[in-house]
Amino acid sequence: MRWSKSLIPTLKEDPADAEAISHKLMVRAGLVRQLAAGIYVYLPLGQRVMDRITAIIREEMNAIGGQEITMPVIHPAELWQASGRWGTIGDEMFRLKDRYQRDLCLGMTHEEVIAWIAAREIHSYRDLPQLWYQIQTKERDEARPKSGVLRTREFVMKDSYSLDRDMAGLDVQYEAHRQAYCRIFDRCGLRYAVVESDPGMMGGAGSHEFMAASPAGEDQVALCGACGYAANVELAASRPRPGGAFPPPTAGLAEVPTPNARTIAEVCALLQIEPALTIKSLVVMGGDGPVLALVRGDQQLRERKLERAIGAFRPAHRDEVREATGVEPGSVGPVGLPIRIIADECLRTGCYVAGANKPDTHLLGVVPGRDFQAEFADLHEANAGDGCGRCGAPLAVERVIEVGNIFKLGTKYSVSLKAVYLDEQGQERPIVMGSYGIGPARIAAAAIEQNHDAHGIIWPETIAPFQVHLLVVNAKEPKMAGVAEQLHVDLSGAGLDVLYDDREERPGVKFKDADLLGLPLRVTVGSRVVKDGVVEIRRRRTGEEIAVSPGEVVGRVRGLLGQAAARPVERAER
Repeated sequence: MRWSKSLIPTLKEDPADAEAISHKLMVRAGLVRQLAAGIYVYLPLGQRVMDRITAIIREEMNAIGGQEITMPVIHPAELWQASGRWGTIGDEMFRLKDRYQRDLCLGMTHEEVIAWIAAREIHSYRDLPQLWYQIQTKERDEARPKSGVLRTREFVMKDSYSLDRDMAGLDVQYEAHRQAYCRIFDRCGLRYAVVESDPGMMGGAGSHEFMAASPAGEDQVALCGACGYAANVELAASRPRPGGAFPPPTAGLAEVPTPNARTIAEVCALLQIEPALTIKSLVVMGGDGPVLALVRGDQQLRERKLERAIGAFRPAHRDEVREATGVEPGSVGPVGLPIRIIADECLRTGCYVAGANKPDTHLLGVVPGRDFQAEFADLHEANAGDGCGRCGAPLAVERVIEVGNIFKLGTKYSVSLKAVYLDEQGQERPIVMGSYGIGPARIAAAAIEQNHDAHGIIWPETIAPFQVHLLVVNAKEPKMAGVAEQLHVDLSGAGLDVLYDDREERPGVKFKDADLLGLPLRVTVGSRVVKDGVVEIRRRRTGEEIAVSPGEVVGRVRGLLGQAAARPVERAER
């Protein structure tokens, strides 16, 4: 492709609103343009990257028996009402009415539609298993779109759905997807980890996420280098670090004045103690009324963990805290409180300072099990340096981009939408489902986050918009122009994807644009072809340059691209 005939609007400066490296470079390299908040146009180079990624995805999905379909973006509300998600999903769902005032929504995901199809087309155990997938546009009314294509309101997604007779069949398809996803991310050149995760709004029996390390990521994962444990911090198990020596339990409790000390930090400063020697008390409203959740003072409560322990909840309002405890937030504690109490596991032992349920007062010498009774569960957020919940070795916490996820849905959707089959005995059984998603744009952004330098992108060969950047230094010099034109013909004829920079631009501009775009190899036709009869091949990743005659270019380029393809990819499977 000739640059002079193409739309490649590169920019010298970073966009003012961009923070993530991938956002800056995708805009500067002319891959995307923002139409509105969280809504992007993919320009020719960006579309080529997306096409390469989706081609890899299609190959791997077809290899495990996937059948590609296309489902609509507009869904009737009845499907989502039947599954129960119409009422549980909030403002992130785009809702609308047609001219007849019928409720519709724009699809965020397609579990309901798949179950609807299965209810009409799957009748017997002989029809199972099935694996259907699509690469389709999704819509989500994201409250705070940011980081370029990483957090958007409209996005392309590969979502696949398995349908089986039983959980054993689901386990087979789940593992097939896990392996296929690893091959996809390996082929795309990503460094990633496979981690345990929370199914969230998807529901079901279990899930894993595929996380690519990046400072731009909005998720965090806890990783153990000793035993290989890995999990999203939403549910990662850890053993908190000791917070100091516990004082010996006293015979009773002692009240101590804590005027104007409402936070853990203020109480610790006043009493000259460490936060780990305090109990943090938070009142929430569960389905059956107020609940007091307790964590150690130096820990943070993880809401997902609390939800798994008590069901759906919300933070209590100030007046609800007063009604449940008799005091304002800041003086609440577990001793003598006649409401349900759930405490983090690390509070099973020790002697603590806690709120006294009196204004400006705390209690010294609070011993769980003696001074109050509680249910215990893992509620705290795992932190770097905590002990691994499995082996005790120190955990690392990394910021990551979620690039894929897999869910064991079970019968959540098939039961509600009556997707059933007849088994060998003629008995009606619900179809067992799995759901599996990958974001092609997130793969592209993660690849840039992990592969760039001060000058621009360094594309993995397999997803680069072109393999070769052919650059003529002076398009008006006859010898240079003639050699470059012939190389364009030769390279393209050899089946290589070539971007030919034939512009009448200054050499410095061309070289800067070449580094910005970051194609794997650059072939430069410059003054040396006139003086010495050679052109230069430069590897973008290493900066290595070799001089060869024009007749050797095709063979050397093929060899170098083969070496790049053989470069190992880091992966952490958990």
